[in-house]
Amino acid sequence: MANRSHAQSRNKNSNSRNNSGRKGAGKHNARPGRNNPAAGRHQSGGGRGNKKKKLIDPALFINSDVQPAQQTEYVAKHAFTDFALDDRLQRNIAAHGYSSPTQIQDVAIPPILDRRDVLGLANTGTGKTAAFVLPILQHLITTEGKNDVLIVTPTRELAAQIQDDFRTFAKGLKFDSVLCVGGTNINPQIKALKNEPHVVIGTPGRLKDLMEQGKLDLGFTDTLILDEADRMLDMGFIRDVRYICDAVPSERQTLTFSATITPEIEKLINGLLRNHVVCSVRTNSNNDHIAQDVIEAGGKDQKVEQLHDVLNREDVEKAIIFGRTKWGVQKLSDQLNKRGFKSEAIHGNKSQPQRQRALNAFKADKIAILVATDVAARGLDIPDVSHVINYDEPETYDDYIHRIGRTGRAGNGGNAITFIVKR
Repeated sequence: MANRSHAQSRNKNSNSRNNSGRKGAGKHNARPGRNNPAAGRHQSGGGRGNKKKKLIDPALFINSDVQPAQQTEYVAKHAFTDFALDDRLQRNIAAHGYSSPTQIQDVAIPPILDRRDVLGLANTGTGKTAAFVLPILQHLITTEGKNDVLIVTPTRELAAQIQDDFRTFAKGLKFDSVLCVGGTNINPQIKALKNEPHVVIGTPGRLKDLMEQGKLDLGFTDTLILDEADRMLDMGFIRDVRYICDAVPSERQTLTFSATITPEIEKLINGLLRNHVVCSVRTNSNNDHIAQDVIEAGGKDQKVEQLHDVLNREDVEKAIIFGRTKWGVQKLSDQLNKRGFKSEAIHGNKSQPQRQRALNAFKADKIAILVATDVAARGLDIPDVSHVINYDEPETYDDYIHRIGRTGRAGNGGNAITFIVKR
């Protein structure tokens, strides 16, 4: 996706792209609407800091009538071998331990293979990454890698997770991917883009930065994926997302995945998708299988003591603690470590390698406590989290639902505790 020569074998007829040629080094690819301010006008997710915080009814944080998780086993209509996937992909699927498709994979892979635009509505942890990675790889195989793929996702951690899945399923295939996210040195990413990777996976801010520097050319991108689209809008990335989408040729396949459908999401997809297929496998998760309770918080010192007592309970085996600010999350993690707990913090002030090391340590059970801002609330599959603790109340009830969704996964029970201010 960097600056390619027309003599290179991966070039295609530029007329089919509505693009008169690739841009040269350090130049932008002129495309209608790229510099139109109205095209990127902010629609949602901004200005939250200017609004007075509206407290959520504490009753919504309580569930003492815990019900067994409803585990209706999905019976797949297809086997992976039914899909028109290359034998090498089939071997990688088997080696990864996949026996039958999840519901989103079962319903989304066929239309994606047919190069249809798709809106995938699925809860996190449903296997949607493989639902788009496998058909993408098949397309690259059949076109001999002459096309580019762009995957846009809201957080660095989710982008890294997608790249891991891509590499797993692309094993033995000569397709390269590059991770373009903030919190890391941009120069290695620029260098990697010069090697013309087939797949770029990135967060909106860093992708836009690379485009503005003339280091990322999207002129030959024929597959665009927006993952966790609702979260990108929630985080205020709508301008960056529109800027990026405007730079991708109109003749493309667009795949959008979201856990929720809102008026903002509808407005976004209506401008991106053409004659699309809706693949909805969302469940109305009311989290009845998660025990939920509140603790009335005292002063700052007392609140830390209250948390200390919670973490010392025998049933708290592995916990994610959510805080509101980057500074507060780091301070809390440091306090817990001084008290003898093993914890790590992940937040926006940490570099991506630091965040990834903390996340890996938590997944591998080297630490039992992860203290995080809402960056960890969506899109990450972390097994065996016994407790989610909202040390700071979430901004919205949707944020609460996504936070506590880190526990009680795969049909297991879970626990959520929320510290509330005295009403």
